[in-house]
Formats: sequence, C-alpha cells, structure tokens
Amino acid sequence: MAEQSSQSIMISAAPADIMGVIADFATYPQWSGSIKTCEVQESYPDGQAKTVHFVIDAGIVKDDYVLSYDWAPDGTSVSWELVKGQLQKSQHGSYQLAEAGGATRVTYSLTVDLSVPMLGLFKRKAEKVILDTALKELKKRVES
Repeated sequence: MAEQSSQSIMISAAPADIMGVIADFATYPQWSGSIKTCEVQESYPDGQAKTVHFVIDAGIVKDDYVLSYDWAPDGTSVSWELVKGQLQKSQHGSYQLAEAGGATRVTYSLTVDLSVPMLGLFKRKAEKVILDTALKELKKRVES
C-alpha cells in the first residue's frame, strides 16, 4: 500500500501566477531537471490540460507515463491521477495553494506505487527528494 507524502514551501507570488506556471506544461523541461518531455495530449473546453504525457530521467529512475488532471474552478488547487505508466502502478498528486500575507503557501502531496519493489526507507527518501526538488524548482521558476 502506497503512503502519501506532503511538503510545503512559501513562494513570493499570487496563487494565479503560481498556477500559471504549474499549468504551462510545455515549459517544464526548461525548469524541471528530470522532465525530458512534457506534452499535453488532451485539453478541457476551457483550455486547461486534461491529460499530459511525461518522460522523466532522474538518473537511476526513468519513466514514461500519462497523468489525468482535475483543476479547481477557483484556481487554488490541481490534482492528478496516473492513466498509464511503465515504472508506476499508480500515482495521485496535488498542489494546494493558499495566500499567506503577500506570499502563497504551496503544498505538494504525492502518492506513488511502483511496479518494482522498493524498500520503505529508500522509497520515503526518494519521495522527500522528489517533493523537495519539485517545490524548489517551482519557486525558482515563479520568482525569477
């Protein structure tokens, strides 16, 4: 059974600006070190991405997968589910944004279940690195 990991960071920007970066999948390979390709396969009528294809290469971990997105109407959150993957059996994730005195608290939650067995200690360490790296790269992109 996969366990959820969660981490937060403060970003000096409005939620709409942060969500704009999160939703701009075409630019992910420019600012996210492990994402090699990222392509929107299908969009909702409002233009938001519905399904997105990713190819990642994070050294020892390489995967090719598709995620399905659900965007909150108020622009403060987005969640996703794995549609198909090579290394992953399931993935559920979300970004939750909350204004906090001129900045925004961004909380990234992620649950991943892999097709290959991994010791719990190594899995938790990998999840922490994924969350930490993703939030720091997002912060750098938004604040630059």
